[in-house]
Amino acid sequence: MITDNSQNKQLPNELTTVFKELKVLKHLRKAGITKSFGFSCGYLFQLIFCLIFENKNWFRVLESNKHSDYPAKDAVYRFLNQSTFAWRRFLLYLSAHTAGKVAKLTSHDRPKVLILDDSSYERNRSKQVELLARCFDHASQKMRFYKGFRMLALGWSDGATFLPIDFSLLSSKKSQVNGISSKIDKRSSGYKRRLEALQTAPEQIPEMIKRAMDAGIDASYVLMDTWFTHQPLIKKIKEQGLDVIGMVKNLNQRYLINGEKVSLKQLYRLAKPVTGKKDILRSIYTTQANGVKVKVIFVRNRNKKGEWLAILSTDLTLSDQEIIRIYGMRWDIEVFFKTTKSLLKLQKEFQSRSYDALISLVLSWQNRCSTDQRTLGGIFYELCDEISDLDWSVALQQLLELIEDVLQKTNKNLHKAIKRQLQQWIAGLPSYIKAYLPVSV
Repeated sequence: MITDNSQNKQLPNELTTVFKELKVLKHLRKAGITKSFGFSCGYLFQLIFCLIFENKNWFRVLESNKHSDYPAKDAVYRFLNQSTFAWRRFLLYLSAHTAGKVAKLTSHDRPKVLILDDSSYERNRSKQVELLARCFDHASQKMRFYKGFRMLALGWSDGATFLPIDFSLLSSKKSQVNGISSKIDKRSSGYKRRLEALQTAPEQIPEMIKRAMDAGIDASYVLMDTWFTHQPLIKKIKEQGLDVIGMVKNLNQRYLINGEKVSLKQLYRLAKPVTGKKDILRSIYTTQANGVKVKVIFVRNRNKKGEWLAILSTDLTLSDQEIIRIYGMRWDIEVFFKTTKSLLKLQKEFQSRSYDALISLVLSWQNRCSTDQRTLGGIFYELCDEISDLDWSVALQQLLELIEDVLQKTNKNLHKAIKRQLQQWIAGLPSYIKAYLPVSV
């Protein structure tokens, strides 16, 4: 019924309000996602956006009885595969606008942070996907290899709300399965994203942070785990005017104490014990080998009580407790990854071989928030279509006919009692509803 009324009224009323308040379609046009003819990009975007709320994917839509009301499959996949569409820029504009609205509801004293992390994007059954590579899952307990990409994500948080800001699907030069398609226009933003996919994460992170700051996103700290907290990257972020708080490992990185270079374990021995704090063991001020002054706090490892963990901060004015509290905000991005994969069905909703289509699907990180209960097969969707087409007056008549059939099989006393209650209910109905009831009633 919605699609028959107007192409511009695809969203439920609740989502329409959100789209207007956040100016989603305006950001879509601002990012250059437009078409000169055919179905508009706004219409196609809203159509795909609504699928998760209808518990359907595009295959189910084309298999339904209403497939003639929707665009053809080619129109949707051309929209997703278009290499000139700057999806990442759209996400940045939308997130920056949303962060500005959220910031008004947040106290100025509350620290606002950027969070960096990566997660696996598996495509183990794929063979022809563009830039497909063999990647190592360092976060998994099995420490295994998989086919797919690494999702490098940059998020913003004020401790209460998490927003994805920027992202990149990382491939590999050495373990690459497929290369870049020769059909891609080398002047397009899609080709530039493909080149970035062959870079390492430390090469891309400074540019991601710069884009976020240029978009007007307010943040004071960058949070990261041990896979990113390396001295060259810390120095680049510090030069951009942001402080870094991250966990560090005992690697080859060295710290300067009284002119001598020491390892993290040696730094622990030199640090003074902290008294009166249950989980904080020691803390020390030091300088990295590249000249950046830092504060390192050693805390107890709750999983292995005999071991310690080290948290580094380039902001020397923060107390030990405040550094630990701010670093705890990094967990928001872990919840974010879990939500996108478990609830939003990331990497399962569409099957596409284009790198641009894979990037556009990451928009579900920002936009889609619903569970998926597709467990009953095709008959479930056919029944849903029939229910949506059923007129309410017909449904009411069918319900009363069903009650009549039940009454015929009951004894006289129960029959009279049910009929009396039914007559009282009908007598209390408004006259415009009574007009639709069967004459027999």
